[in-house]
Amino acid sequence: MAWLVCDDRVLATVEFATGWRERALGLLGRDEFDSALLLRPAFSVHTLGMRFPIDVAYLDRDFVVLKTVTMGRHRVGLPVLRARAVLEAEAGSFARWGLMPGDRLEVRQTAKERG
Repeated sequence: MAWLVCDDRVLATVEFATGWRERALGLLGRDEFDSALLLRPAFSVHTLGMRFPIDVAYLDRDFVVLKTVTMGRHRVGLPVLRARAVLEAEAGSFARWGLMPGDRLEVRQTAKERG
C-alpha cells in the first residue's frame, strides 16, 4: 500500500494507473472510491461512463498541483499541457483533504512494499 502525502499529512491511500489500459479505465466500473488514483503519464481525463463525479488534480513532473476541478459524470476534461500526472478521487475528497493548487504531493510506500 502507498500513501498520498502533502506537507507530512497523509491524505489517502493511493492506487496507480501507469499502463495504457489502466489509465484508459481509471475509475470506470466502480460504484465508489475512498482512495486516490494516480494516472501517470496523463494530462487530461474523462468521466464518460462513470458512476459518480470526481475531483481531478493535474500535477507537474514534481507532483505540484497545477489545477483542480470537480468533474460531473459523462464529461471530457480539457488537457492541461504542463501536467505529467493526474490524481482522481471521489468528488468532495480534495475539500476534505484541503488540497489546492500549489501543493506539492508525495507518494510514500509502506515499509512492507519497500522490502
